Amino acid sequence: MKKITLLLPLIVFFLCNHLYAQSIATYNIVFTSTWNAAEHTSIPPNAHWSRLVGVNHNNNVSFIEVGTMASQGVELIAENGNNDIFEDIDVQNAINAGNAEQYIYGTSLSTATGNITISGLEFTEDFPILSLFTMIAPSPDWMMVIDDLELMDISGNWKTIITIPELYIYDAGTDTGGDYTSVNADSNLPVSIFNSANPIAPFNGNSIGSLTITLTDLLSVAEVNPMEKVTIFPNPTKGDFTISNASALEAIEIYNVLGKLVKTIIIKNNSKIELNLSYLNKGMYLVKLKDAIGNSKTQKLILQ
Repeated sequence: MKKITLLLPLIVFFLCNHLYAQSIATYNIVFTSTWNAAEHTSIPPNAHWSRLVGVNHNNNVSFIEVGTMASQGVELIAENGNNDIFEDIDVQNAINAGNAEQYIYGTSLSTATGNITISGLEFTEDFPILSLFTMIAPSPDWMMVIDDLELMDISGNWKTIITIPELYIYDAGTDTGGDYTSVNADSNLPVSIFNSANPIAPFNGNSIGSLTITLTDLLSVAEVNPMEKVTIFPNPTKGDFTISNASALEAIEIYNVLGKLVKTIIIKNNSKIELNLSYLNKGMYLVKLKDAIGNSKTQKLILQ
Protein backbone atom coordinates (compact mmCIF):
# COMPACT_ATOMS: atom_id res chain seq x y z
CA MET A 1 0.00 0.00 0.00
CA LYS A 2 2.84 2.37 0.81
CA LYS A 3 4.41 1.72 -2.59
CA ILE A 4 1.17 2.62 -4.38
CA THR A 5 0.78 5.75 -2.27
CA LEU A 6 4.30 6.88 -3.15
CA LEU A 7 3.83 6.20 -6.85
CA LEU A 8 0.65 8.27 -7.21
CA PRO A 9 2.32 11.68 -6.67
CA LEU A 10 5.00 10.76 -9.21
CA ILE A 11 2.39 9.75 -11.79
CA VAL A 12 0.49 13.00 -11.23
CA PHE A 13 3.74 14.99 -11.51
CA PHE A 14 4.69 13.48 -14.88
CA LEU A 15 1.14 13.79 -16.25
CA CYS A 16 1.00 17.46 -15.30
CA ASN A 17 4.34 18.15 -16.92
CA HIS A 18 3.14 16.42 -20.07
CA LEU A 19 -0.23 18.18 -20.19
CA TYR A 20 1.05 21.66 -19.35
CA ALA A 21 3.79 21.94 -21.93
CA GLN A 22 5.56 25.21 -22.51
CA SER A 23 4.14 27.66 -25.02
CA ILE A 24 5.49 29.82 -27.83
CA ALA A 25 4.09 33.36 -28.11
CA THR A 26 4.28 35.36 -31.35
CA TYR A 27 4.35 39.14 -31.11
CA ASN A 28 4.39 42.16 -33.41
CA ILE A 29 6.43 45.15 -32.21
CA VAL A 30 5.85 48.74 -33.36
CA PHE A 31 8.13 51.61 -32.31
CA THR A 32 6.64 55.02 -33.20
CA SER A 33 9.02 57.99 -33.25
CA THR A 34 7.68 61.49 -32.51
CA TRP A 35 11.09 63.21 -32.65
CA ASN A 36 10.37 66.81 -33.71
CA ALA A 37 11.88 70.28 -33.45
CA ALA A 38 9.00 71.83 -31.50
CA GLU A 39 9.29 69.46 -28.53
CA HIS A 40 13.01 68.70 -28.74
CA THR A 41 14.52 72.15 -29.44
CA SER A 42 15.71 71.13 -32.91
CA ILE A 43 16.45 68.17 -35.11
CA PRO A 44 19.67 67.78 -37.11
CA PRO A 45 20.07 67.40 -40.87
CA ASN A 46 19.60 63.80 -42.00
CA ALA A 47 17.74 62.91 -38.80
CA HIS A 48 17.07 59.16 -38.66
CA TRP A 49 17.09 56.04 -36.48
CA SER A 50 19.48 53.08 -36.71
CA ARG A 51 18.25 49.50 -36.93
CA LEU A 52 16.02 48.43 -34.06
CA VAL A 53 17.87 45.47 -32.56
CA GLY A 54 17.57 43.49 -29.38
CA VAL A 55 17.35 40.17 -27.60
CA ASN A 56 14.88 38.11 -25.59
CA HIS A 57 16.32 36.65 -22.41
CA ASN A 58 15.70 35.52 -18.83
CA ASN A 59 16.22 37.49 -15.61
CA ASN A 60 19.76 36.19 -15.11
CA VAL A 61 21.09 38.81 -17.50
CA SER A 62 20.52 42.48 -18.27
CA PHE A 63 21.99 44.30 -21.27
CA ILE A 64 21.72 47.88 -19.99
CA GLU A 65 20.87 49.46 -16.66
CA VAL A 66 20.60 53.10 -15.61
CA GLY A 67 23.42 54.01 -13.23
CA THR A 68 25.81 51.35 -14.53
CA MET A 69 28.40 51.46 -17.30
CA ALA A 70 27.43 50.60 -20.88
CA SER A 71 29.03 47.58 -22.52
CA GLN A 72 31.13 48.02 -25.64
CA GLY A 73 28.29 46.56 -27.70
CA VAL A 74 25.79 49.09 -26.34
CA GLU A 75 28.36 51.89 -26.78
CA LEU A 76 28.74 51.16 -30.47
CA ILE A 77 24.98 51.10 -30.99
CA ALA A 78 24.61 54.44 -29.18
CA GLU A 79 27.51 56.18 -30.91
CA ASN A 80 27.24 55.02 -34.52
CA GLY A 81 24.44 52.47 -34.85
CA ASN A 82 26.90 49.58 -35.24
CA ASN A 83 25.27 46.40 -33.90
CA ASP A 84 28.04 43.85 -34.61
CA ILE A 85 29.68 43.70 -31.15
CA PHE A 86 26.31 43.68 -29.42
CA GLU A 87 25.20 40.70 -31.54
CA ASP A 88 28.49 38.78 -31.59
CA ILE A 89 29.55 39.31 -27.95
CA ASP A 90 26.76 40.62 -25.70
CA VAL A 91 23.96 38.48 -27.12
CA GLN A 92 25.99 35.46 -28.18
CA ASN A 93 27.65 35.16 -24.74
CA ALA A 94 24.20 35.24 -23.13
CA ILE A 95 22.93 32.57 -25.54
CA ASN A 96 25.97 30.38 -24.83
CA ALA A 97 25.34 30.74 -21.09
CA GLY A 98 21.69 29.71 -21.50
CA ASN A 99 20.38 33.15 -20.59
CA ALA A 100 19.10 34.37 -23.99
CA GLU A 101 17.26 32.86 -26.95
CA GLN A 102 17.73 35.02 -30.04
CA TYR A 103 19.20 38.19 -31.49
CA ILE A 104 16.44 40.45 -32.81
CA TYR A 105 17.25 42.26 -36.06
CA GLY A 106 14.78 44.90 -37.16
CA THR A 107 14.78 47.65 -39.75
CA SER A 108 15.93 51.27 -39.51
CA LEU A 109 13.95 54.49 -40.02
CA SER A 110 15.31 57.02 -42.51
CA THR A 111 13.31 59.95 -41.11
CA ALA A 112 12.87 61.61 -37.71
CA THR A 113 9.24 60.49 -37.35
CA GLY A 114 7.57 57.28 -38.37
CA ASN A 115 7.35 53.62 -37.40
CA ILE A 116 9.73 50.68 -37.11
CA THR A 117 7.81 47.40 -37.15
CA ILE A 118 9.07 43.90 -36.36
CA SER A 119 6.49 41.21 -37.10
CA GLY A 120 6.20 37.56 -36.17
CA LEU A 121 8.75 37.41 -33.35
CA GLU A 122 8.51 34.14 -31.41
CA PHE A 123 9.27 33.88 -27.68
CA THR A 124 9.42 30.83 -25.41
CA GLU A 125 8.62 30.77 -21.70
CA ASP A 126 12.27 30.34 -20.71
CA PHE A 127 13.15 33.72 -22.25
CA PRO A 128 10.15 36.06 -21.77
CA ILE A 129 12.05 39.33 -21.22
CA LEU A 130 12.66 41.78 -24.07
CA SER A 131 15.42 44.38 -24.52
CA LEU A 132 15.58 46.68 -27.59
CA PHE A 133 17.93 49.41 -28.83
CA THR A 134 18.02 51.97 -31.65
CA MET A 135 20.34 54.99 -32.00
CA ILE A 136 18.90 58.46 -32.53
CA ALA A 137 21.11 59.69 -35.36
CA PRO A 138 23.15 61.69 -35.67
CA SER A 139 23.98 62.06 -31.97
CA PRO A 140 26.97 61.61 -29.64
CA ASP A 141 25.69 58.52 -27.78
CA TRP A 142 21.91 58.80 -27.50
CA MET A 143 19.40 56.03 -28.11
CA MET A 144 15.93 54.70 -27.44
CA VAL A 145 16.00 51.69 -25.12
CA ILE A 146 13.49 49.09 -23.98
CA ASP A 147 15.08 47.73 -20.81
CA ASP A 148 14.09 44.29 -19.45
CA LEU A 149 10.43 44.38 -20.49
CA GLU A 150 8.42 41.44 -19.13
CA LEU A 151 6.16 39.79 -21.72
CA MET A 152 4.50 37.49 -19.15
CA ASP A 153 2.39 38.55 -16.18
CA ILE A 154 2.92 37.42 -12.59
CA SER A 155 0.58 34.46 -13.18
CA GLY A 156 2.77 33.16 -15.99
CA ASN A 157 0.44 34.17 -18.82
CA TRP A 158 1.60 35.94 -21.97
CA LYS A 159 0.41 39.55 -22.06
CA THR A 160 -1.94 40.19 -24.98
CA ILE A 161 -0.92 43.82 -25.54
CA ILE A 162 1.75 46.03 -24.00
CA THR A 163 1.71 49.78 -24.62
CA ILE A 164 4.41 52.19 -23.49
CA PRO A 165 2.94 55.60 -24.39
CA GLU A 166 6.03 57.65 -23.52
CA LEU A 167 9.63 56.73 -24.29
CA TYR A 168 12.66 58.80 -23.31
CA ILE A 169 16.17 59.02 -24.68
CA TYR A 170 18.97 57.14 -22.91
CA ASP A 171 22.49 58.59 -22.73
CA ALA A 172 25.05 55.78 -22.90
CA GLY A 173 27.60 57.93 -21.03
CA THR A 174 30.38 57.07 -23.47
CA ASP A 175 30.61 60.47 -25.20
CA THR A 176 30.43 63.94 -23.62
CA GLY A 177 28.94 65.68 -26.68
CA GLY A 178 26.01 67.97 -25.84
CA ASP A 179 24.48 68.42 -29.28
CA TYR A 180 23.45 66.15 -32.15
CA THR A 181 26.59 66.77 -34.19
CA SER A 182 29.13 67.34 -31.38
CA VAL A 183 32.69 66.18 -32.03
CA ASN A 184 33.30 62.84 -30.30
CA ALA A 185 34.89 63.18 -26.86
CA ASP A 186 35.18 59.84 -25.08
CA SER A 187 33.83 59.63 -21.54
CA ASN A 188 33.18 56.90 -19.01
CA LEU A 189 29.95 57.84 -17.23
CA PRO A 190 26.98 55.70 -16.13
CA VAL A 191 23.93 55.32 -18.34
CA SER A 192 21.28 57.98 -17.68
CA ILE A 193 17.87 59.04 -19.06
CA PHE A 194 16.78 62.43 -20.42
CA ASN A 195 13.33 62.61 -18.82
CA SER A 196 11.31 65.03 -16.67
CA ALA A 197 13.63 64.32 -13.73
CA ASN A 198 16.65 65.06 -15.95
CA PRO A 199 15.38 67.58 -18.56
CA ILE A 200 18.58 68.09 -20.55
CA ALA A 201 18.60 69.77 -23.99
CA PRO A 202 17.84 69.08 -26.76
CA PHE A 203 15.10 66.77 -25.46
CA ASN A 204 14.08 68.90 -22.45
CA GLY A 205 12.45 65.99 -20.64
CA ASN A 206 9.97 65.30 -23.42
CA SER A 207 8.97 61.90 -24.76
CA ILE A 208 10.55 60.75 -28.02
CA GLY A 209 7.90 58.20 -29.02
CA SER A 210 5.89 55.14 -27.99
CA LEU A 211 5.97 51.35 -28.26
CA THR A 212 3.20 48.80 -28.80
CA ILE A 213 3.68 45.03 -28.54
CA THR A 214 0.77 42.85 -29.64
CA LEU A 215 0.30 39.11 -29.16
CA THR A 216 -0.72 37.55 -32.49
CA ASP A 217 -0.44 33.80 -31.86
CA LEU A 218 0.05 31.33 -29.02
CA LEU A 219 1.02 27.68 -29.47
CA SER A 220 2.02 24.82 -27.25
CA VAL A 221 5.61 23.69 -27.84
CA ALA A 222 4.19 20.25 -28.57
CA GLU A 223 2.44 21.72 -31.63
CA VAL A 224 5.58 23.23 -33.11
CA ASN A 225 8.41 21.57 -35.01
CA PRO A 226 11.42 23.80 -34.20
CA MET A 227 12.85 23.07 -37.65
CA GLU A 228 9.96 24.96 -39.25
CA LYS A 229 11.33 28.21 -37.79
CA VAL A 230 14.70 27.83 -39.53
CA THR A 231 15.04 29.97 -42.67
CA ILE A 232 17.72 30.37 -45.35
CA PHE A 233 18.26 33.69 -47.13
CA PRO A 234 18.99 35.05 -49.66
CA ASN A 235 18.03 32.26 -52.01
CA PRO A 236 19.16 32.29 -54.85
CA THR A 237 22.62 33.48 -53.74
CA LYS A 238 26.03 34.15 -55.25
CA GLY A 239 27.57 32.21 -52.37
CA ASP A 240 26.94 34.07 -49.12
CA PHE A 241 23.79 33.19 -47.20
CA THR A 242 22.40 33.19 -43.67
CA ILE A 243 20.50 30.56 -41.68
CA SER A 244 18.34 32.22 -39.01
CA ASN A 245 16.50 30.79 -35.97
CA ALA A 246 19.21 28.14 -35.93
CA SER A 247 19.66 27.64 -32.17
CA ALA A 248 18.13 24.13 -32.35
CA LEU A 249 20.47 22.96 -35.13
CA GLU A 250 23.23 20.43 -34.54
CA ALA A 251 24.48 19.93 -38.10
CA ILE A 252 24.10 21.16 -41.67
CA GLU A 253 24.76 18.92 -44.67
CA ILE A 254 25.11 20.21 -48.24
CA TYR A 255 24.36 17.81 -51.13
CA ASN A 256 24.68 18.33 -54.88
CA VAL A 257 21.89 17.33 -57.28
CA LEU A 258 23.41 13.85 -57.64
CA GLY A 259 22.97 13.26 -53.92
CA LYS A 260 26.68 13.51 -53.09
CA LEU A 261 27.54 15.06 -49.73
CA VAL A 262 29.85 18.03 -50.45
CA LYS A 263 30.04 19.70 -47.04
CA THR A 264 29.12 19.07 -43.39
CA ILE A 265 29.00 21.83 -40.78
CA ILE A 266 28.68 21.10 -37.05
CA ILE A 267 26.71 23.74 -35.15
CA LYS A 268 27.14 24.80 -31.53
CA ASN A 269 24.21 26.87 -30.23
CA ASN A 270 24.22 29.69 -32.78
CA SER A 271 20.97 31.56 -33.40
CA LYS A 272 22.26 32.86 -36.75
CA ILE A 273 24.75 31.12 -39.05
CA GLU A 274 26.51 32.80 -41.97
CA LEU A 275 28.01 30.57 -44.67
CA ASN A 276 29.81 30.97 -47.98
CA LEU A 277 29.64 28.35 -50.75
CA SER A 278 31.01 30.50 -53.58
CA TYR A 279 33.77 27.93 -54.18
CA LEU A 280 31.18 25.37 -55.34
CA ASN A 281 29.94 25.15 -58.93
CA LYS A 282 26.84 27.13 -59.81
CA GLY A 283 23.59 25.23 -59.69
CA MET A 284 21.09 23.69 -57.30
CA TYR A 285 22.06 22.14 -53.97
CA LEU A 286 20.12 20.56 -51.12
CA VAL A 287 20.69 21.88 -47.61
CA LYS A 288 19.75 19.36 -44.92
CA LEU A 289 19.25 20.90 -41.48
CA LYS A 290 19.39 18.51 -38.50
CA ASP A 291 18.80 18.95 -34.78
CA ALA A 292 19.94 16.86 -31.81
CA ILE A 293 16.68 14.92 -31.37
CA GLY A 294 16.25 13.64 -34.91
CA ASN A 295 14.21 16.38 -36.57
CA SER A 296 15.41 17.42 -40.02
CA LYS A 297 14.47 19.75 -42.83
CA THR A 298 15.78 19.82 -46.40
CA GLN A 299 15.65 22.93 -48.55
CA LYS A 300 16.81 23.74 -52.07
CA LEU A 301 19.56 26.33 -52.46
CA ILE A 302 20.43 27.95 -55.79
CA LEU A 303 24.02 29.16 -56.34
CA GLN A 304 24.20 31.73 -59.14
